Amino acid sequence: MVYMVLLDTGEKAMARLEIVKYGDPILRKVTSRVIKFDKSLKKLIEDMFETMYASEGIGLAAPQIGVSKRVLILDVDYPSKRYENEKAGKEENIYNPMVLVNPVIIQSEGEMESFEGCLSFPDVFFKVKRYQKIIVRYQDILGKERKFESQGDLLCRCLQHEIDHLDGKLMVDKPVSEAEMIGSLKEAGLDQVTSPPASAVLG
Repeated sequence: MVYMVLLDTGEKAMARLEIVKYGDPILRKVTSRVIKFDKSLKKLIEDMFETMYASEGIGLAAPQIGVSKRVLILDVDYPSKRYENEKAGKEENIYNPMVLVNPVIIQSEGEMESFEGCLSFPDVFFKVKRYQKIIVRYQDILGKERKFESQGDLLCRCLQHEIDHLDGKLMVDKPVSEAEMIGSLKEAGLDQVTSPPASAVLG
């Protein structure tokens, strides 16, 4: 099971951070592995959750808040307004936070199309190519190694999206339709942004 983090509503306030937008070079940088599982990691994760929920997101990778570390968070059960069509019937705020540190897809198969958006791409949505089934190896917030499988659902798609962020890859790298992607970027005023893939060198 994926390590679950309970949001800390105690004395220490979490901070909402600015989300890095498409075109920033950090989004093309391959992130560094986390070595120290300490209080600074926990604080980073808490701030990421505060930022994600405040932005109506269901996933966030550390590079999206300007930190080039191999950390991602998810909450695909949260009834985000950005995904209302996939959250039918969920009117209350339901929290099911998940943290993956140093995640790697160790097995994949099949293919599916995923209609996606991204907090680093405001108002941009288009279909992306994803694996149908994946097995992920990762560490939890305490550094314990874990592994789990996901197939064909929002969690599977979101996991691949966020792991791509950790590898300097973006959803514009794997569109189902180039025309659909360009049209969506143009509507959002992002069609002139330059963001070539970087070389795969650890940061």
